[in-house]
Amino acid sequence: MEEKLLNKNKNGMPMLFLILALYLAAIAATIVGGINGLNETGPQAPWGIALFAAGLIFICLGWILFCGLKVLRPQEALVLTLFGKYIGTLKDDGFYWVNPFCSALNPAAETRLKQSGDVGNSGNIFGNNSLLQISAGKEGSGATVSAVTSKKISLKIMTLNNSRQKINDCLGNPIEIGIAVMWRVTDTAKAVFNVDNYKEYLSLQCDSALRNIVRMYPYDVAENVDTTGDGLADEGSLRGSSEVVAERIRKEIQSKVSKAGLEIIEARITYLAYAPEIAAAMLQRQQASAIIDARKMIVDGAVGMVEMALERLSEKEVVQLDEERKAAMVSNLLVVLCGNRDAQPIVNSGSLY
Repeated sequence: MEEKLLNKNKNGMPMLFLILALYLAAIAATIVGGINGLNETGPQAPWGIALFAAGLIFICLGWILFCGLKVLRPQEALVLTLFGKYIGTLKDDGFYWVNPFCSALNPAAETRLKQSGDVGNSGNIFGNNSLLQISAGKEGSGATVSAVTSKKISLKIMTLNNSRQKINDCLGNPIEIGIAVMWRVTDTAKAVFNVDNYKEYLSLQCDSALRNIVRMYPYDVAENVDTTGDGLADEGSLRGSSEVVAERIRKEIQSKVSKAGLEIIEARITYLAYAPEIAAAMLQRQQASAIIDARKMIVDGAVGMVEMALERLSEKEVVQLDEERKAAMVSNLLVVLCGNRDAQPIVNSGSLY
């Protein structure tokens, strides 16, 4: 389905004045025809009756011409069909007049997902194709008028925030992840006619693409894991490579929704965490890993300090220590430097030997 633009029909204002002029002429014809046709019996009577009938018919049916008036604001579109046949799309902002029997089509008009940027529901009398609903206020205080649907298609950039999903990563760990997708409609004909509901179609494709990509990555960096598909282990992870993961998700979604006339501008990870059933265990694992790393750093530093102390004592010839005394000194220094508590020194006032 190819999109047809009808941007040359910006003749709404002249047609509005023309219809109003025709209504005034119809009213005048009805009055004049009624006077000449009903009150006179001469040869002018048939003409008066015909004029009266024509004016009355236009007054009763002329309102149909107002249905052809369409108003579009910037970044809005209207897909028009005539008796089931697609005739074109209005895309430019302006005041249009089209065939009054044309109907606007938007199968996703009533679909409200967790997203921003939907066309507002406020309507006007010139072809917004909105239905008005009147509902009574609380305790009979009054009535409120609200628009139910609008057949316009928004061309603005919208943000779809899908609900969080529980997915297993490549190591089998269940995680919860959510994404925000920035998208817009680029081809209104494909969006309306190629899929049943382009908003629901986009939401489903986002869920599918998210699952396909997340299953390729571990939550944290793991050994012997290939996330790129080149057969070589790498350090890709959901937590550390969020930009790369988001770009792969965007490309995956775009490949699926191109047939629906949609463009995926950007995808971002908005939430990432372990599932509640393993969150506590993974936290303990992270804490243990952090403790081990800290201990390794402490031991490396302590060994370096002991080595430096022995070298300085030997260079300055402060004291001569045999191997047994060196071992005792090394042991004491390591206990002091690697301990979790402050050292409690013991002063030996006797001989060392």
